[in-house]
Amino acid sequence: MKLRIGNVELENNLILAPMAGVTDRPFRKLCREQGCGLLYTEMVSAKAILYHNRNTKELLQVEQEERPIAVQLFGSDPDIVSDMAAQMEDGPYDIIDFNMGCPVPKVVNNGEGSALMKNPRLAEKILSSMVKKVKKPVTVKIRRGFDENLENGVEIAKLAEQCGVAAVAVHGRTRQQFYSGRADWEIIRKIKEAVKIPVIGNGDIFTPEDAKKMLEQTGCDGIMVARGAQGNPWIFRRIRHYLETGELLAGPDREEICRMILRHAQMQVERKGENLGMKEMRKHIAWYTAGLPHSASVRRECNHVESLEGLGELLKKSFL
Repeated sequence: MKLRIGNVELENNLILAPMAGVTDRPFRKLCREQGCGLLYTEMVSAKAILYHNRNTKELLQVEQEERPIAVQLFGSDPDIVSDMAAQMEDGPYDIIDFNMGCPVPKVVNNGEGSALMKNPRLAEKILSSMVKKVKKPVTVKIRRGFDENLENGVEIAKLAEQCGVAAVAVHGRTRQQFYSGRADWEIIRKIKEAVKIPVIGNGDIFTPEDAKKMLEQTGCDGIMVARGAQGNPWIFRRIRHYLETGELLAGPDREEICRMILRHAQMQVERKGENLGMKEMRKHIAWYTAGLPHSASVRRECNHVESLEGLGELLKKSFL
């Protein structure tokens, strides 16, 4: 289950996907405690780093206990991206990752994220200049393709390997699909067969059984969990145990879920203050409580909760 990316040795091959607005420091810390082998920052604009954007500073903050961790950059200018990657090298990051998978219109319309799947020549310039300027491992996250007419994941992965990229993460959907439909794991298998560098599979990992199936069907080296980790940091502990022993651990009970919500909220409040911290928690609370009895009323009521104490009372009243 160990995985090596360049000169970085991971304790295991379970990876938390970078997710904007989700994988901040508190959430990353909880996933690490549950056995995640590699964390990613949220996606950061290389241009925003260059222009010292205030919000970007927060996105780049990492604690020692989170390592190993990858910082994920996005952009479309080879000089800016590679210069900012070189600047990041002195930071507390073990891996510098480049995003070629983000499907969000404002990113794609700038020729960034998954739009680069349509522009292999520019992608090659960016990746080769990053590898030249950075000594730490450079990795890339891609999709199956841009749309059903351009499913060039294999071509892009081979190009990345030729540029000296140390590993490639593959989301088995096209940009056109966003997060709908089923992820195509077959493309992950094809890429694994086409390159020698580690291939990390991403898409539709919601249970320990999913993780095992992906490993068996694709031969991939690492498992990247995205939406399956939302409100569910326990997924890493459960996948790890299942892969090591074949035994399926039970999911958390209501008491454990409530404890995790309160701990997560405490960390958010310490970092962002009570007002903003509690607002940040609303989406997480919706994910944590999905499927529990009374969860709809909790989701409604948590929009009016402004303090940790109030959240504790709401959870106690609803679930305990």
